[in-house]
Amino acid sequence: MNDLKNKLKTKKVVFGPWCIIPSATVIDIIASTGVDFVIIDMEHGCHDYETVENMIRAADTKGCGSLVRVLENNEGLILRALDLGATGVIVPHIESKKDAEMAISNAKYSPLGSRGFSPFTRAGGYSLNNVKLHAEKQNKETVLILLIEGKGGIESIKDILSIKDIEYKVDGIYIGAYDLSQSLGMPGEVDHPQIRAEMDKIIKKVNKKGLAAGGYVAKNDNDIKLMLNMGMQIITLLPDCTILYHAIEERYQTIKTMKGEIA
Repeated sequence: MNDLKNKLKTKKVVFGPWCIIPSATVIDIIASTGVDFVIIDMEHGCHDYETVENMIRAADTKGCGSLVRVLENNEGLILRALDLGATGVIVPHIESKKDAEMAISNAKYSPLGSRGFSPFTRAGGYSLNNVKLHAEKQNKETVLILLIEGKGGIESIKDILSIKDIEYKVDGIYIGAYDLSQSLGMPGEVDHPQIRAEMDKIIKKVNKKGLAAGGYVAKNDNDIKLMLNMGMQIITLLPDCTILYHAIEERYQTIKTMKGEIA
């Protein structure tokens, strides 16, 4: 079992950033810090698949999990991300039990799903060796996280969690608070009491089912403490581009202040 999957199954809290910058070097730097995973965002980032493969490879060299957030719940997009050797996928816009079942089918080989079979990929080792074990290994080790972003997903969470043996097919439910805030008519207000109340209710249901709950981007230590107290297990940090922006902004402002004092 891969390390990230094992951590999730043993209820350990895991941390990692969203990665918007299409760069294997950036992934290499981030993974070198010891984070548990990186999320390669193919919705908001301008990644092509060759770059994504190199980003996954960079994470692998540091023992860091690689999760690809695919653009949509689409068989071809999920297949391609997993064939590149990603640790797992985050499937967005899960609004119903049907959506969740489709994501499972797209990510899993028979008998759990209908993922297109080919061992001649990075995930399959490129060869004829262990062809018979490929599907079994992928079904066992691939991390599948469903992304609940809208009002429909909130209203359907009970049905989604009622999928037979879901705890063996899905590893986590991630709550996209920013998209959730927009769907509830409060775009960007992720700190709004109503948003947090909805998140708290979902997390309790997810944890009760034995799945890991994931949380929105943490802006500061108080956000992280809040998420931990809610019972979140998958904690996402700020996106790589935002961390870079504010690190340089803070340093630059310090230098400008020093310059003014010297002048």
